[in-house]
Amino acid sequence: MTNKPLAFLKRDFLIAMSYRLKFLLQIFGIFISTLMFFFLSKLIGTGIENQMAPYGGDYFAFVLIGVAFTDYLAISLGSFAGEIRNAQVLGTLEALLVTPTSVPTILFSSCLYNFSFTSLRVFLYLAAGVLIFGLKLNITSPFAFFMIFGLTILAFSGIGLISAAFIIVFKQGSPISWVISTASGLMGGVLYPVSILPSWLEPYAYLLPITHALEAMRQILLNGATFQNVIHEAQILLIFSMLLLPLGLSAFGYGLKIARKEGSLVHY
Repeated sequence: MTNKPLAFLKRDFLIAMSYRLKFLLQIFGIFISTLMFFFLSKLIGTGIENQMAPYGGDYFAFVLIGVAFTDYLAISLGSFAGEIRNAQVLGTLEALLVTPTSVPTILFSSCLYNFSFTSLRVFLYLAAGVLIFGLKLNITSPFAFFMIFGLTILAFSGIGLISAAFIIVFKQGSPISWVISTASGLMGGVLYPVSILPSWLEPYAYLLPITHALEAMRQILLNGATFQNVIHEAQILLIFSMLLLPLGLSAFGYGLKIARKEGSLVHY
């Protein structure tokens, strides 16, 4: 069983390496994005000191962490559904599902490379920020970082599985991805603090996992917060994980059942 995820990872890595220019452009794009955020922070200047005070007062650090870790939401929403869609188009979905490998193993193994590459992207975002643009990180509790990171991935994956279930049944773009990505970009605190939202809109921001994930990550990376300092966000992310991951797996299983019953599993 342990060799199967590695086999998927190796397969996807070799495919990615066969398109080396695309791979290199993605890496170069990280530097360009970081440069844009740095210039944007210079434009904004010190005019938002009050809003940035809880995050060390640096808008560049605030937005870089927001954009970097939002990559995990994007990859969660896109990977599960994208892998299913690709398998449908290539005609390999049914062949995969009749193997002795469990459906959860197939799903998570198929996305292992995407999550690994996203982790590399996040590392490069932070490394570029620190080494080139003077970003100051203050990490005192790696345990807190990895706990929040793990809970974030689990919560995001649950949403991604629900989106993939929609693809299994309806074949085309999932409205789940659009709704979650749009709401997260608007209210999740990616580019600006949740505190600046209108009072009637702000409560809805806390219904999104990304709001709590980014708040905890910024406190850990910028303010040296320990796990005890972000225990509230961790508890909320745990609740999201416990709700969304089983729901996502159930929804995907139900979608498979419908597709098999209708004979549309390999249709695209």
